Amino acid sequence: MTLEELIIKCKERDPKAQETLYRNYSGVLFAICLKYSPNYAEAEDNLQDAFLTIFNRIGQFKGKGSFEGWIKRITVNTALQKYRKQKVFDIANEDQIPEDEVQVEDEDVPLDFLLKIIQELPDRYRLVFNLYVMDGYAHKEIAEMLQISDGTSKSNLARARGILKKKLEEYHNANSA
Repeated sequence: MTLEELIIKCKERDPKAQETLYRNYSGVLFAICLKYSPNYAEAEDNLQDAFLTIFNRIGQFKGKGSFEGWIKRITVNTALQKYRKQKVFDIANEDQIPEDEVQVEDEDVPLDFLLKIIQELPDRYRLVFNLYVMDGYAHKEIAEMLQISDGTSKSNLARARGILKKKLEEYHNANSA
């Protein structure tokens, strides 16, 4: 079955087609949910919510652009929706934002450790960090998505980088002794 046929069947609410769509994309979408969720259980909840939205709105997909891009966008928005309501963001003065860069030597730090310390960031920092660094959004786009100011986005990114820098320094100090 082609992707186009699968989408048509999902628009008709065919359970087998929905199951196939879920199996084909759940891994990719779950990875997105993990980036934006504080823990595994919440990522699972976000994945289920995202698929419910995808199945309910699949009729809106007109075949223009990438289907995978469309469902990824829904997944990111589903995960972010919870945090918009929680008001977890700090208001910042843009003039006081440090520009810390976090330098990572890929061969020195295991990927699972990097993922772990990103996952441990406070929600507001993790969301902005992932949107900016991992997904390439601009601060203006992040501000619109999260309903915050550009300055708050920049501040939260700087604070996330500061926390990550400190944890990486601790890791290097512990492993070089």
